Amino acid sequence: MNAITPQAAGREAGRSAAPQVKVWDPLVRLFHWSLAACILGAFLVEEGDTAHRFLGYTALGLVAFRLLWGVVGSRHARFGDFVRGPRAVLAYLRERLAGRSQRRLGHNPAGAVMILLLLAGVTAVGLTGWMQTLDAFWGAEWLEEVHEVLAYGLLAFVGAHVLAALVESVHYRENLVAAMLHGRKRALEEAAVAPDQGIPRESGPSSSHAPAARRG
Repeated sequence: MNAITPQAAGREAGRSAAPQVKVWDPLVRLFHWSLAACILGAFLVEEGDTAHRFLGYTALGLVAFRLLWGVVGSRHARFGDFVRGPRAVLAYLRERLAGRSQRRLGHNPAGAVMILLLLAGVTAVGLTGWMQTLDAFWGAEWLEEVHEVLAYGLLAFVGAHVLAALVESVHYRENLVAAMLHGRKRALEEAAVAPDQGIPRESGPSSSHAPAARRG
């Protein structure tokens, strides 16, 4: 068995005693769980029912709100806070695979890609569902098939999103699901400036060369 070093024990104690900071505002949290309920509900009710259409249109409305809130919302809700280019995403993935990734208060670059994919997926499913109500596409089997494929693709993205949240919760020792309920996350312990657009972040738990926190 591996012995727990005093340094490791100190880091664990520091995590448990670290102050909590507000990250997700109430509207972000309401959007998140409302969209999840719409997606789940749309799969549970029969396609074509009034409830199915209502849930689909509600999901489209939620996406429209999130796009607006991503521009004028609170700090960590804004796309400018977490959406990065391909280089930053690849750099984060390399660090994550090497066990050297650093925790962010907001979304990490890979998580940002998943968010954009989910928003695009909901939009595509909703629009193809709406198109089936138009006279021009009434009874078009190809459109029904496209709608179904997109819907199951969206479900796969949702599954990947949930799995990633659980994996990251274990990796960073922080309950990300609970954070999306109450909006708080553990404050950064060893704040550093990330090379990708100067985002404050901290060393990940598996980083073996992270400096010890200074105590004043």
